[in-house]
Amino acid sequence: MNDHTSCLTEHSGDERIRQLSQHLLDGSTALLVAEMFKALSDPTRVRIISLLSEKEMCVGELCHILGMAQPAVSHQLRLLRTMKLVNVRKEGRHAFYVLSDDHIRNLFKQGLEHVLFG
Repeated sequence: MNDHTSCLTEHSGDERIRQLSQHLLDGSTALLVAEMFKALSDPTRVRIISLLSEKEMCVGELCHILGMAQPAVSHQLRLLRTMKLVNVRKEGRHAFYVLSDDHIRNLFKQGLEHVLFG
């Protein structure tokens, strides 16, 4: 018997396993969380979120600061909007983007702190 088989046998019927199993995410929820992290896996989108964590910005402002063309920035914003990470507000010909809520801001800030300070 290898170590893994022994461990499986040892925990068969274990009360701790039953208790911990109650915290297992269902497949649909796990997929949605994974997709959210996937949306955050692109450096350009993270940079956009870093800017939007400070204030609402229009597409033109994002283009200038990021040094990117409007279609490229709009594409990234569309993906972030699809994942409900940002919201858009239209004012005349301008589209202003903001983080959808403080959860996204906190998630970004915590990720940044983890990278910078371990």
